[in-house]
Parts: sequence; structure tokens; C-alpha cells
Amino acid sequence: MNTNFKKDSGQPSNQGKNILIIVLILLVIISGIKLYTDYVDRTKKTEEILLLSSENNELNQRLDSMTYQLNLRIQEIEKLGGDIQALEDVRDQLIAERNTSRQRSSAEIAALNEKINNYNTLIEEKDQEILELRAMNQQLYAENQDLKSTQAQIEEEVAQLNLQKENLQAKVNVASMLKAENIAIAAINSRGRERIETSRDFRNRQMERIKVSFNFADNKVAEKGPRNVYVQILAPNSQPIFDVAKGSGTFTVNGAEQFYTVKQDVIFDNLGETLTFFYEKGSEYSSGEHEVRIFVDNYQVGSQTFSVK
Repeated sequence: MNTNFKKDSGQPSNQGKNILIIVLILLVIISGIKLYTDYVDRTKKTEEILLLSSENNELNQRLDSMTYQLNLRIQEIEKLGGDIQALEDVRDQLIAERNTSRQRSSAEIAALNEKINNYNTLIEEKDQEILELRAMNQQLYAENQDLKSTQAQIEEEVAQLNLQKENLQAKVNVASMLKAENIAIAAINSRGRERIETSRDFRNRQMERIKVSFNFADNKVAEKGPRNVYVQILAPNSQPIFDVAKGSGTFTVNGAEQFYTVKQDVIFDNLGETLTFFYEKGSEYSSGEHEVRIFVDNYQVGSQTFSVK
């Protein structure tokens, strides 16, 4: 009885051990499977990360390339005078996307690649626009050259007309200058007797006053109106004879100030009337040849000489 009991009581103990062993084996198997599964997941995630990193790098390179291409078109279109706003907006978007620091997802990479593909169409359109702008600019350049040539011709014609006008005006100015004629010089003594200038010399005792008379030659071109007429008597040393107390003064000829001997303000009417000037020196004249010069306004219109003995 006792022997059988001992045998029966030992069997449950062995069964428990077996169950424990089986459980441990199962746990080991499950742990191994779990470790393997985790390893596979980690490997897969690592591969995905590497793949995404590679795709991101490729996308960044495409972004750089597209930005470069857009800049080339922007520079060319701007130089040709076209509208670059749309291209600048796209370029700025690409630059902003390129400068992002976050890691893009697979969907975001796909979406950006699709955008870049669409931008290739935009590039093609802008290339066609560049060709059209170049052709237009060439046409405008040719038209501008024609206009410049025409303008140059017009300016040349205007310059020639102005030159002709100036030449004509110069001729008119010369033609309108008055000329003194029939210039006569007389010496008047103290008794009022005149001695007309001849080949014989005047004597100081005969020269209480000097009388100069002349008239203006006919000139239908000269404008009628007031004139300043100056008579300048030059001594043998070529110095003007003048006395401010007796009406002498200064006037300007060719930009230089000179003394005149006597002056009259007259009205030129082209009637040939004789003008007469008197000058009383108050002292003896130097011996030798004297010159009488006649001026109107600021130019000389005639001259005559007389000699004093």
C-alpha cells in the first residue's frame, strides 16, 4: 500500500516540472520572436529613414536647380523689359521650402516633386516669352535706329536752316549799317569865316572851331528811328581830343570804352539830311594830321582827315 502511494504522489511533481519547462520554452520562443520582430521593425524604419533622407536630398537638389533656372529667366526677362512678378513669386516659394529645417514626409516630397514638374511647363512658357521679347526688342531697336537717323537728318536740316538764317541775318545786319558820305571838315575863325579842308593845311589862328558835316547814304534796309551819332577827333598821336566840360564823353565800341569829342541824338529817316557838328577846342591843335571818325551807336560809319600846320 505504501509503495503504490509513493509512486502515485511522484507523478504530479514531474508533470509540474514538465509544464514549467514547456512554459519557459514558450517564453523563450516568444521573446525570441519579439526580439526578431523588433529588429525587423527597427531595420525597416532605418531603411525608411535613409530612403526619406535620400529623397529629401534629391528634392533639395531639384529645388536648387529649379531656383537657378528661374533666376536665369528672371534676369533675361527683366533685361528685355518683361513682367517678372510671377517668376519671382515662384522662386521665393522654392527658396522658402529649400530653407525649411524639418524633415519632409513621403507625401510632402511627392507633392513638391509634382510642383517642380509643373514648374517645368512654366519654364518652357517663359522661354517662349523670352524669344518673343527678343524679337520685339530687335524690331524696336531697328525702329529706334531709323528714328535716330531721321532725327539726325532733321537736326542737320534745322542746323543748316539756322546757319542760313544766321548768315542771312548777318548780311541784313551788315546791309542795315549806316554809312556816312559827303564828309566835309571846315575850320571856323573868330569872325565866323569857314575854311573848307583842302589839300592845304589848316592854321591854328583859323581854328576857333571845327565844323564836321555829312549825311547818311541811302539805306532802305536800315530800321528807321533814333540813333546816337558820335564824332571823334584824333590828334596826330592817335589820342582822342575831348573836353567833358564841352560835351565830350565816353561810348563803347567792340566792347572797349572810348572817348568821343561831340555827340548828337538824331532820328534816322533815310531822307539824306545833312548833320553838322561843331567843336571848340579852346587851345591850339598839334601840328600834323588829324583824323575825324564818325560812329553810329557802336560802329564806325566813316572817317576823314585834316592837317594842321
